[in-house]
Amino acid sequence: MSGPQRGGPEKGGPQGRGPMGGGFGGMGGMGMPVQKAKNFKGTLRRLMGYLRPQRVKLMAVLVTAILSTAFSIYSPKVLGEATTKLFKGMMGKFNGDPNASFDLPGIWQIIVFLAALYLVSSIFSYIQQFLMAGVAQKTVYGLRNEVKEKLGRLPLKYFDGRPNGEILSRAVNDVDNISNTLQQSLTQLITSLITIIGVIIMMLTISPWLTLILLLTLPLSMIVIKGAAGRSQKHFKAQQMELGMLNGHVEEMFSGHQIVKAYGQEKNAVEKFDQVNERLYESGWRAQFVSGNIMPLMNMVSNIGYMFISVVGGIMVTKGSISIGNIQAFIQYARQFSMPLVQTANIANIIQSTIASAERVFELLDEPEETPEAADGADAKLVSPKGDVSLRGVSFGYKEDAPLIENMDIDVRSGQMVAIVGPTGAGKTTLVNLLMRFYEVNAGSITVDGVEITRMKRGHLRGLFGMVLQDTWLFNGTIRDNIGYGRIGASEEAIVEAAKAAHADHFIRTLPEGYDTVLNEEASNLSQGQKQLLTIARAILANPSILILDEATSSVDTRTEAHIQKAMHDLMQNRTSFVIAHRLSTIRDADLILVMNHGSIIEKGTHEELLAKGGFYADLYNSQFVGGGLRQSAG
Repeated sequence: MSGPQRGGPEKGGPQGRGPMGGGFGGMGGMGMPVQKAKNFKGTLRRLMGYLRPQRVKLMAVLVTAILSTAFSIYSPKVLGEATTKLFKGMMGKFNGDPNASFDLPGIWQIIVFLAALYLVSSIFSYIQQFLMAGVAQKTVYGLRNEVKEKLGRLPLKYFDGRPNGEILSRAVNDVDNISNTLQQSLTQLITSLITIIGVIIMMLTISPWLTLILLLTLPLSMIVIKGAAGRSQKHFKAQQMELGMLNGHVEEMFSGHQIVKAYGQEKNAVEKFDQVNERLYESGWRAQFVSGNIMPLMNMVSNIGYMFISVVGGIMVTKGSISIGNIQAFIQYARQFSMPLVQTANIANIIQSTIASAERVFELLDEPEETPEAADGADAKLVSPKGDVSLRGVSFGYKEDAPLIENMDIDVRSGQMVAIVGPTGAGKTTLVNLLMRFYEVNAGSITVDGVEITRMKRGHLRGLFGMVLQDTWLFNGTIRDNIGYGRIGASEEAIVEAAKAAHADHFIRTLPEGYDTVLNEEASNLSQGQKQLLTIARAILANPSILILDEATSSVDTRTEAHIQKAMHDLMQNRTSFVIAHRLSTIRDADLILVMNHGSIIEKGTHEELLAKGGFYADLYNSQFVGGGLRQSAG
């Protein structure tokens, strides 16, 4: 494994924006299935707490938003005055008034003033966006750091109990969702609310009766939005579900394309893709069609309002109770009025989804952390570690009501090779996790060189160990970087020597770029055996006091295994070694073999002693030699 599996929004990341892009300023979010928070108010208050350090800038954002919107709202009124002056001049000419003329200086004065209004409005809008960008990014920067630090303090059992995609979704997708909402939706919500209030005020100053006529169309608009959004909701939900299935199928087929080809399942894979794709097309088409009708329906309702305003306004103009410029301004305000309403409804959905994302992030931040380092003597260090390991009365269970290891006693002297064998689920790997404090014991104590491991910093304790696991882990980078991961600041010579000791130098030099070869995301440009050799070289470079080997040679060929066994034998000299073995032929020379079953040590001794007993180990060992041939144990 070279990197984490990426969990996208289609796999559970609650983006709340969907395939239509979220509708920032449009209809995209209408009808989208929205993930709701369990505790909306509490989560909102907690999220606002992260904005508190930026409250001065937020106040500046609010002020600039009010000023920008106010200047923009006032502009139609000014433009209406210019129209009124032109109309008066034209009517004077039409009526044959010899003194009638167009007030060009006054009109130009209005145009200059109008241009200044638009310019000032744009400047304040720019300042608003600039300030909000800083507020949003600083807030999310702090939240992202908090999440990163939290992940470093979480115990291993948190990661063991959850898919990687789920954790990544909370740490990446949900935080990005919060960032996008703070950056875009929050400022849009502020502007929309101010626009609604400002437009109503300006319309009332022009004509309360015309304002009443426009407001009477609002219930009809709400009915249209609710009806269309309700119908599109189920289609968007089906679209998201089918999209997740399609992405999962594609990822599965590409990650396992060799198996698909080996078993001739290409046709079935394509047929399944076509079926899911067809369902996605149907649900997507219906969702887009229904939601796409919302704006035309809204325009129809708006046009009905414009019709009544034009008729009533025209009558009022003929009676001289209102100027034609004010009618023009009122119609512009009427057009400005409907869009903020739709945007506010859309943003409400986005904010609801964002609060759900914030709740998921806060759930992560509230997870129980690793047991804190002891206050007294938590800085005990082994200056010259020997590698004596002792377990006294150790009991442990992943669940309190299901103990796995009970009252275990082990004494391992420096330089000994200890093999741990047993069937699957016997507790072999659990024992290693306890040694490195990935999990804490429920009872008893573990000491290294007589010092309890709970008195050491976890970093210092784990620095005493070197691990080579059956499942290789390589990251996206050069081979040199991957080997050098075992020791910070290792020289080129030390890296090459470690590779030679692990019998990896030869194949590395046959690669086009040698030690500079970049491993791809899954390190699939190397064989499984080659990847294992690199992890062994990394362990050799680390030069630890205690080695943990989990069937480290299981992925290499017999000849390479013989070389590695010799290298590992040399490496284990004067070092304590714990070897989790499946092929029992590899541990004949072990100083001590611990046979585990159901979390207990049922037998211990050397290879010859255990064979002589004719017990569990003897049965397990003999089961690997059937018909004179070596076969791998199921353990």
